[in-house]
Amino acid sequence: MGNPPLRRGTIANRLGPEVRPPQVARQLVAAVAALAYALPLAAGGADEALRNGYDDPHFRATRAIAGCPVPAGPYATEAELRAQAHRRAEKGTSCWLADDPSCTRANAYAYDREIAEHLRQDWRAHRRYADSSLWITVQGRVVYVEGCVARADDAARIEAAVRRLPHVQQAIAIVTTRPRQPPPYRTRPAPPSTP
Repeated sequence: MGNPPLRRGTIANRLGPEVRPPQVARQLVAAVAALAYALPLAAGGADEALRNGYDDPHFRATRAIAGCPVPAGPYATEAELRAQAHRRAEKGTSCWLADDPSCTRANAYAYDREIAEHLRQDWRAHRRYADSSLWITVQGRVVYVEGCVARADDAARIEAAVRRLPHVQQAIAIVTTRPRQPPPYRTRPAPPSTP
């Protein structure tokens, strides 16, 4: 059975006949995930310790630009981790339960370590973006690349290179060419100084 008929005025109708509802849903989920990922720290306060509560792969890929702000990556407060729990559980299984042929594992997060290892090997072998300072986070088959690049058009090239890797559903480059300006991504707070 095919897709249900589109109702007048739906977002899919406004996007045109070449965009089907499942594609719209994937794009919407990716946009919401990127927004939720990039939101500032929750009301828990900057003093609350951040931790990688779901053990998402996160690593520094390059380090050429001095002073590039360190992204928070998957590090979050306890309140943020609790707020993410439902979305992560739903995202983790919805693709597999929908019998999507691209989901061969029961949980989207089961691909993350393998994706991260492919990224490490690929970037080392090809010395990708050696003139940048970038950190990579993998969460539920979505790869976030954050940091500083030499050229603004590097973001599109980074996303395209990452999307070519096996099992990657989405690649999102949140980068800046101005390391001295506030970055477009969440940053990790500096460790407290000792008197």
